[in-house]
Amino acid sequence: MTGPVLSVDDLHISDPRSGTELVRGVSFDVPAGGALGIVGESGSGKTLTCRTALGILPAPLRVTRGTVTLLGEDTAGLTERGWRELRGREIGAVFQDPGAFLNPSLRIGSQVAEVLRVGKRLGRRAAKAEALRLLDAVHLRDPERVYRQYPHELSGGMLQRVVIAAAIALDPQVLIADEATTALDVTVQAEILDLLADLQERTGLALVVVSHDLAVVAQLCTEVVVLRRGEVVERGATDAVLHAPQHPYTRLLVDEHNRYGLDRYLAPELEHAG
Repeated sequence: MTGPVLSVDDLHISDPRSGTELVRGVSFDVPAGGALGIVGESGSGKTLTCRTALGILPAPLRVTRGTVTLLGEDTAGLTERGWRELRGREIGAVFQDPGAFLNPSLRIGSQVAEVLRVGKRLGRRAAKAEALRLLDAVHLRDPERVYRQYPHELSGGMLQRVVIAAAIALDPQVLIADEATTALDVTVQAEILDLLADLQERTGLALVVVSHDLAVVAQLCTEVVVLRRGEVVERGATDAVLHAPQHPYTRLLVDEHNRYGLDRYLAPELEHAG
């Protein structure tokens, strides 16, 4: 499609219990095959915005103004059944804790295959073959063995790869990665980020990367939105925003992260500009 695959326009989210507006006027577009980062500290509205895009905003929170458009369709009028049709097929998600997605009492393979059987209506044999292909596509060593294992037998990084495999099983056009690498050690985090970049390049998947870690966004995203207390304080090309932040809050985030080597992810021409 020619327009953005995901568009959030003037989104406002409120908590009716307290009358508090938690998200105020957030807007952004994600083009097909693009990668947008959403950064900010805890409580900035990152996850609430993305949960709205996924149709899983927790009650009693509600959207009071604005629109979320997915593949050209305004999602405001969608029923729960309509959302089930979209989630997985058009938009997928990977969250911080893969254990929250996986059933500890079922083998890995059966869980990935079930997504395919329900979503693509594949038979058992075809679903198994496709599940094995997906486990291989997310760079899990020995997919046959992983297929037979239970979640408790896998490391955190392996579990996150399994969840990514399930999230892309139905060929969505948008994948939201919400703090997907936060709980992983640095080495495994780098491997997962490389995997997401590889998937984007090979499949044309559009990524929305939600993180408090600017280095993660700098590595994966071409555009970035900075949220603070539910509002967008800065947006633009990632290299430009992180190299020459205009808002004091963005400058603070960059200063805090520079000691972790953020500069090495920025474009060389910007690193040496000025």
